[in-house]
Amino acid sequence: MVRTIELVLQTKGHTDILDITDQVARAVGGSGIKEGLVTVFTPSSTSSLTTLEYETGAIADLKRALEEIAPANREYQHNLKWGDSNGFAHLRAGLVGPSITVPVVGGQLSLGTWQQIIFLDFDNRPRRRTLIVQLVGE
Repeated sequence: MVRTIELVLQTKGHTDILDITDQVARAVGGSGIKEGLVTVFTPSSTSSLTTLEYETGAIADLKRALEEIAPANREYQHNLKWGDSNGFAHLRAGLVGPSITVPVVGGQLSLGTWQQIIFLDFDNRPRRRTLIVQLVGE
């Protein structure tokens, strides 16, 4: 069985980090799938998905690390070509990645105790984002 739904998020941009674990868990619960996989995908080149302990310290640490790796104020070739000043956002999204897959066991997400699914919007402005959630299983 395959089920596909969309999640719509409103973000602030500038490495806005949202905990979407509950929304994904609701999608799993409503799918009827007891054993399988759930994949969450962002069809965007300036946003990403991963897991993290969603607490202020870990969030601040992740933001700092991403700023050190791909500083917002650096000159990027993307900015020179397109003039949109979000080259850093594209680089960060490329490093973190556009999707995450989590096993579904007994109708529940198989996440660790301190592990949440997070959505990261790196763009340099607020955005309305639509995520694709696809469940495969039985």
